[in-house]
Order: sequence, then C-alpha cells, then structure tokens
Amino acid sequence: MTAVFQESALFDLSPTDRELFQVFGAGPVRTPPSDHVHHAFETHATRRPHLTAVEHLGESLTYRELDARATLLAELLVRGGVRPGDHVGLFLTRSISMVVGVLAVLKAGAAYVPQDVRITPEAHLRHIVRTARVNVVLTTTADAASLPPHLATIITIDTLPEAGAFRRTITAESDIAAVIFTSGTTGRPNGVRVSHANLCNVLLTAPGSLGVAPGIRVSQLLNIAFDMAMWEILGTLANGGTLVIRGDDLARTASTVDVVIATPSVLATLDPAACHRVRTVAVAGERCPQALADVWAGRVAFHNACGPTEVTIVNTVQRYEPGSGQLTIGRPVPNTTVYVLDDDLRPCPIGAVGEMWAGGACVTAGYLGDLDLTAQRYRPDPFLGGDHLMFRTRDLGRWTREGRLEHRGRTDDQVKVRGFRVELDAVTAALERAEDCDRATTVVHDGKLVGFISPATATPERARRAVSQRLPYYCVPTLIVPVDTLPTTDRGKVDRRALLSHVDGLRREPVA
Repeated sequence: MTAVFQESALFDLSPTDRELFQVFGAGPVRTPPSDHVHHAFETHATRRPHLTAVEHLGESLTYRELDARATLLAELLVRGGVRPGDHVGLFLTRSISMVVGVLAVLKAGAAYVPQDVRITPEAHLRHIVRTARVNVVLTTTADAASLPPHLATIITIDTLPEAGAFRRTITAESDIAAVIFTSGTTGRPNGVRVSHANLCNVLLTAPGSLGVAPGIRVSQLLNIAFDMAMWEILGTLANGGTLVIRGDDLARTASTVDVVIATPSVLATLDPAACHRVRTVAVAGERCPQALADVWAGRVAFHNACGPTEVTIVNTVQRYEPGSGQLTIGRPVPNTTVYVLDDDLRPCPIGAVGEMWAGGACVTAGYLGDLDLTAQRYRPDPFLGGDHLMFRTRDLGRWTREGRLEHRGRTDDQVKVRGFRVELDAVTAALERAEDCDRATTVVHDGKLVGFISPATATPERARRAVSQRLPYYCVPTLIVPVDTLPTTDRGKVDRRALLSHVDGLRREPVA
C-alpha cells in the first residue's frame, strides 16, 4: 500500500508522469510497533533485562539498570514540577549519564533539549533556555562548571541516589520528544519540535532501524545536539541494541561495533580495514562522495540518506551497492512522501530538477516560538490533503527513471557565476572524479568559484581537467586548493566558513 494523492493536485502532469509522481513519491505504508520511543526501550528492558544497554570507557549498564536509573530521575523531575509538554535542558558531554537523562526526560513526559557544553557558546545556551522556556537543566558534576551562572535549576545526574531508593510508575505522556536546535551557521538557531510519532516512524521501521536488534552494537560518535545523534541513541535503545559511546578515540570505538551512523566527513576519517566488525553504515547530513560510498559498500551494507532536522533525521534512504549505478539518496522511508516541485509549487515532470518538499509522518511540529518561519517552511500538503503539512527542504533533486532521487544541491547553493547558474554540488562531484582526489568541496569567494581538494597531494590541474570534461566552462573553479583534510563543524559537516577564511589567508600571502 502507498499514500493516496489528490488527483486535482497532479493536473499539470502528463498521465505517465502523474502515475510515476505517485509511485515514486510515496514510501510504503508500515505501522511502527510503538507510539512512544521510550516505550520501545522499556519493552526490551522487560524482555532482556540483563542485556548490556550502554557502554562508555569501560563502564556499562544493563537494560534493567538503565531503566531503573532513568525512572528514578524521571520521578525526581516530576516531583520537582516538570510536567508533560515541558522542555528540559540536557547540557553535558558524552557519557552514560547523557543516556540516562534522555530517557528520564521522556519518561517524565517532557521533551529533552540537548547541547554539548564543551563547544556551545554561552550566548547560544542562553538563547536556547529563553526560547524553549527551559526551567530545569540536567548535567553532570564535571560539566556543571561549564554552564553559565543563573541559567536554570541545575540537576547533576551522576549524584543521584542509587536506583531503588524510591520508585513509582511514571504515566505522564507527551507528543513532543525533543527540541533540536539547528546549528545557526546561516543565522540564529531555530528549535525544531520532534514528536514521538516522528521518531518511531523512522527508527522502528526499515530501513531506518538499520537491522539493529539485541546483540547488535552501535557506535555513538556524533554531537548530542545534532539530530543524527537521536538515530544513534534512541535508534539503538528502541531496538534492543547496545550503544557504545565514544571517548577521545573515535576510530577505536568504531572498530568495536556492528553499526556506524555518521556524516560522510566523519566516516572519511575511519579506515574500513580497521573496522572489521562493522556490518552496516548509514551516512547523512551532507553530500556523500561516490568514492567514499564505493570503498565502504564493498564491505558493508551501505545506506546513503538525506533529510534536514525538520523531517526527522532522514526521510529518504538508498541501500547502495558498488556497481549498481549512481549513488543517490534513494526513496522515501515508510509513511512519508517526497515531492519535486517548481517555484510555483507545481509538480515537476519526472527527470526535471526542482525543489524537494517532504510530507507524511516525517514532518515535525514546526519551529519553537517562531510562527512566521513555521508558516513559511511548513505548508498545507495539496497532495495528501486534509490537515497534512509538507515541509520545504530547500534541497534540489530530480527523479531518475528508476524511481530514485538524485540530490542536486541546495537552493542556497545555486549561485550565479558570470551570469550562469551553477550548482556547487555538481562542481564538487566533478572535482572528485579526478583520480588522485578523495574528497572535495566548492565555495564562492568574491563571485568566483574556489575548489578545495583532499589530500594535499591531489593535483589541481587534474581536478580542473575533471571538471572541464564534465561541466560547462563557467563551472571550472578559478582557484583549486589542495588541503590535507577538509575542516569540519562540531556536527561533523564540511565547514565552508573555515574554507572561506582560508581563501582570504591565501590572498593575503605575499606573491613570490
């Protein structure tokens, strides 16, 4: 079964494209086994209490122990005045206490608001507390010193009494599970309200469940403030797996697990040969180079996914196999839809490039405290009708004739160079076709294209030739800079701001 589209919204398409628009655009209909993500965890805690739930630097908790500690903390939160629908800050660093805090907030019927205190500026934390109306912040003894003064009521998770000191059943429920703030690299951070239904839909159905089951070990590598960390943490515990939280040695952690979820930039730092236990890899958050996918897909089940925070971690996934053709972002996950539309929100013919809008169960509840922005990005869904909403991803894409989505960059990455429209991702993909280039990215500086290629031994002339052979002349970068590695943000994505600063530095260097 698939979603039923409103025929009136498809009027502009030919009969053939009308049919394909519906077949390609709707994921399969599936019923998640739970409607609250922590309920799925509790089911595993009941069935397999002695199974290891979480590990970190030699310490571990079983499902029974983790459930007991989270329930105790939830009881403290409720006694302290936290009510269903409230927002509780989770401001700390990676630890078992972090996982206890996530589950405790959900058990209390509230939504957790995560931030890594090591790297989040004070002004950012205060903005989050103010915007989300956070009255209680969970942290650890070690991390409490990093919090700004007079922020909120502070509770240190690691100083709680032993589980079992008191306990009663927590029955509070809430629709919203988490508020994930965007990075703010293109403006102020916005809080996205992610519901339990959103999370259960992607985490408890294939392919988002990634085959996680009891006995499967999953790494926790990413910044807790990043939406993909929900995939790692809640996706593992809701499916009965063992979450392995990294220390300082990311590669060592990855070498001990079965499943790795990462951005391509983070994955590129790992040696596939050293990760002999890994059987499944999922990447999202930024464009994945074909070469990176080919290296890993020869060894593991490789999933290339796409989707901004506002459509719940990812809403399209491709299981990619080497030799199967072009790397794409696949098809919609269950109970969701993807539409490729023109500027007037009309369906594009199959094969035409347009902007991707997402609908169905992936669409989150909007931006916290910003009704105007919510109204701009979340629109009534004319294809599903009723009270359904669709979200403007600002990603460009096109359907292949096989029903796969090709990602064609961002609307804000479509730039004008010499009067011509250029897609930066297309230039980057061409740069990476050079035989000695592993990774690349493209930026615009002073109206000119600048390419960065890695490793530093990569040859600019080869990269320039690779672009000129595949794209029009105006797409060839004016400057191509080899670098050891591409810098990344704290969320594991290529840091284009840092690269622009690097270009400024090159321009200031004296000419020999």
